[in-house]
Amino acid sequence: MAAGNDDFNQILSTTLKNYIPKLADNVFTARPLFYALTNGQSLRRISGGAKIVVPIIYGTNTTAGSYAGDDTISITAQTGITAAEYSWKQYAASVTITGIEEAKNNGEAQIIDLLEGKIMQAEETIIQNMNTMFWGNGTGNSGKDMLGLNALVGLGNDSGGSTLAGIDATDSDNSWWRSSVSNQAGVLTVASMATMYNNVSVGNDQPTIIITDQDEYEAYEALLQPQLRYTDARVADAGFQNLLFKGAPVTYDSDSNLDGKMFFLNNKYLRLVAHTDTWFQPTPFVRPTNQDARYAQILCYGELTTSNRARQGMIYGLTD
Repeated sequence: MAAGNDDFNQILSTTLKNYIPKLADNVFTARPLFYALTNGQSLRRISGGAKIVVPIIYGTNTTAGSYAGDDTISITAQTGITAAEYSWKQYAASVTITGIEEAKNNGEAQIIDLLEGKIMQAEETIIQNMNTMFWGNGTGNSGKDMLGLNALVGLGNDSGGSTLAGIDATDSDNSWWRSSVSNQAGVLTVASMATMYNNVSVGNDQPTIIITDQDEYEAYEALLQPQLRYTDARVADAGFQNLLFKGAPVTYDSDSNLDGKMFFLNNKYLRLVAHTDTWFQPTPFVRPTNQDARYAQILCYGELTTSNRARQGMIYGLTD
């Protein structure tokens, strides 16, 4: 039995491929940030390119204005449009079945049961690892990690977020590429939340979700009068506890990277970009020449991007 039954390669590969849509759905409904990044239009699929190019509008058209009669209408060439360029990042998880496991679980149904257990193990690992990665700053694993909110929102134009997607926010000409950040250095207040909310809002373009850690979520809950503890039904239906602040759902994430931070996010300008052909794409099961095992990989090519840092904000330094 050590050589295995080659017919199982097709059984295993077909089962894994059929399970992948459920796996991806489970991953991206498991955490509030995942939900925000994949709900609605926040997940973008593209077919390739050397870079992920995100168009940016940062200035107005100076030719717009009133005129009378035969006044000359300006046709001056306009600037104010550029592009942020993000690099493709790669993510993978492997599923392996050894020869002895195959022997002990002989039979198609038993092999499928074993495989589903291993897929569930991979699923839980992907959820935890990606959750940590998307709250990070992209420097993990020697810079191979996808970007996270600590890079996209970061520390505005400070060292934590000076250059992103090829645009240097410390340059005075690029002030439009700075997120709004505030070092609270103390307890959470409704006033500080209101200031941050207003800083990242323009008219009806406002934060769509506010995410923090459990301690700060409970601190906000304690600030509210019981009769004002309204929730957003859509977020609640997704399985997440939430409260409202000026119409935006406030929820929490268990990831330790959020300690003392509260993010004000507008997911209109956040995009999780996925490669059309390689996003939770399973490879066939194969048997190495030097191992008594079969393995397949679940591959993802993509990156977390933003097209407008100015509409994102963060309060940090919060204490219980």
